[in-house]
Amino acid sequence: MSSVVDLQEKIKSRKAVIGIVGLGYVGLPLAMEFAKAGFHVIGYDVSERVCDLLMRGESHIQDVPAAEVGSTVKRGVFEATTDEAQLKRCDAISIAVPTPLSKTRDPDLSYVISASDTIARNAHAGLLIVLESTTYPGTTRELMQPRLEAVGLTVGTDVFLAFSPERVDPGNPVWHTKNTPKVVGGITANCTTLAQQLYAACIDTVVPVTSTEAAELVKLLENTFRAVNIGLVNEMAIVCDKLGVNVWEVIDAAATKPFGFMKFTPGPGIGGHCIPLDPHYLAWKMRTLNYRTRFIDVASEINSEMPAFVTEKVASALNMDRKAVNGSKILVLGISYKRDIDDMRESPALDVMKLLEVRGATVHYHDPHVPAFREDGHEIRGVELTKDALAAADVVVIVTDHKAIDYHFVVKHANVVVDTRNALAKVPKGKARIVMLSHHESPSTGAA
Repeated sequence: MSSVVDLQEKIKSRKAVIGIVGLGYVGLPLAMEFAKAGFHVIGYDVSERVCDLLMRGESHIQDVPAAEVGSTVKRGVFEATTDEAQLKRCDAISIAVPTPLSKTRDPDLSYVISASDTIARNAHAGLLIVLESTTYPGTTRELMQPRLEAVGLTVGTDVFLAFSPERVDPGNPVWHTKNTPKVVGGITANCTTLAQQLYAACIDTVVPVTSTEAAELVKLLENTFRAVNIGLVNEMAIVCDKLGVNVWEVIDAAATKPFGFMKFTPGPGIGGHCIPLDPHYLAWKMRTLNYRTRFIDVASEINSEMPAFVTEKVASALNMDRKAVNGSKILVLGISYKRDIDDMRESPALDVMKLLEVRGATVHYHDPHVPAFREDGHEIRGVELTKDALAAADVVVIVTDHKAIDYHFVVKHANVVVDTRNALAKVPKGKARIVMLSHHESPSTGAA
């Protein structure tokens, strides 16, 4: 019990040194919260570029201002390093590394395994380790616990192990790391208690559950819920298109019901690191138990078909002007996976662009948050949103509805606009002929 009491006292007095393994979209914001709460934070990342940038007081994460990083570095409460030996100084370590899927949609836990092995090499008695990376139920107990105990440390007495799912929503102006409730579940009751006390020191609300498996499943349920409901409204967009009904009108009317309905909106597909991937972790785990997760499979199928549906919308819009996709000039507006961020992970815009290029179109893009990106070893640069760029495009496709884009300017100078996000719902009519994700095309009304 002395290890528990000692760590509790260190957390309470802010003398505990906090380690963050992985300084990306999850790890860096968490590191800043611990630093602001009065802890000394050691950020460990395998990227020298990232660590050097952070130690210069700069930031590579849009939601973390450079001034915030610079302040913590200047005050000496945050350091970023590629030296794993520095983790020996830590009293608690949170792991926030990627958990992608393989090409066969099986979990790729290589980053978690590597982080676990790194920590095991530098672990000591009295250390608390918390995994935050999204994964299938059982990972913490089955994968991490044996690695720690292989070096002679018993989980629950010598070291403490818990899982706490990250709930980062990039670009959200209301909910961020500090005020989003934090779920924690430990291997033992002491593990849960320590993890709860650690996060309570910098997070407003901490929600304990009884096991690591329960905590792991919480995140998968949250994002499976979203994926299934997005799949439902995406299918409803296709249904409305075939029936000649405006899906946005239907959804907005349904949303007036004060109970029993939650509004989701359709689009060109789903993106980000969570919604397209997390349900497949649960589906994979269930396949090992000879159970098929049918809702997940159907929702994934519908969502993955939306870029092709958008491509057909573009082809239909060109056909109205007696043009083919082959040889046409397409301008895509917005390529990050959602509004007002620079994150392109799993973005459906990339699929839309590739499908159009395969059919022979020349595709350019404009995104105020993503001036350039690398794909297949090549750098692709965006274009400025000018009158000439809009007029030169046979079709403009709104894939991500960034607020910084002047949509009145777009409809004033474009020829045809395919709107997959209902971004033009309240924009005055202009020169452009508008093609919606479902229902009718709006006629050209002349320059506004």
